[in-house]
Amino acid sequence: MTAAMVENDQASEGRPWDYLLQTWRELDVPEGWRAEIDEGQIVSVPPPHAHHNGIAAKVQRRLYKDLPDELEIYRTLGVHVAPLGKLYVPDLVVMPSELIDAADPEAADPMDAADALLVVEITSKGNARDDRTKKYRAYARAGVPMYLLIDRFDTRGAMATLFTEPNEDGTYKHSDPVPFGKPLTLPEPFGTTLLTDEFPV
Repeated sequence: MTAAMVENDQASEGRPWDYLLQTWRELDVPEGWRAEIDEGQIVSVPPPHAHHNGIAAKVQRRLYKDLPDELEIYRTLGVHVAPLGKLYVPDLVVMPSELIDAADPEAADPMDAADALLVVEITSKGNARDDRTKKYRAYARAGVPMYLLIDRFDTRGAMATLFTEPNEDGTYKHSDPVPFGKPLTLPEPFGTTLLTDEFPV
């Protein structure tokens, strides 16, 4: 579930994005919660289920096996989808570490989603639709080369889908869906295989 914290009418005065971003920077969200900017408002996202965290940990461990030294995996990293004026906090983001190191430590600004090599979202019951639709389109529009959607609540059963080759129209040219229990190969620069049979459902 998500709860709106800043309504559209409040954000419409002056420069909406600047207002929302400044508010987002100053928010004091409870530990484990995340704040995101979507549809002209700030929403708070509650802490995920233990299985959700378990999947994120297994994906992170697998990615680290062959990750090039210049890349790093980040949790709770805000990413700005500039073409749409959105700010999400994915479950995992892979990005060049030099960009993080160069960020202004005082600004608390989100990173540009366009600089991510991989974004991973793991659905929760209350946000599965957003991950499948709004975030899918946003990451494609931002030009994120790979979007990994791990969907425990897919109507076909639990699935992991890797989307690649983003289009400016907000779609990906290719998708590689596998049900939990089958391996999913991630191409270079990762060159690894996710063992989805390890994922808790």
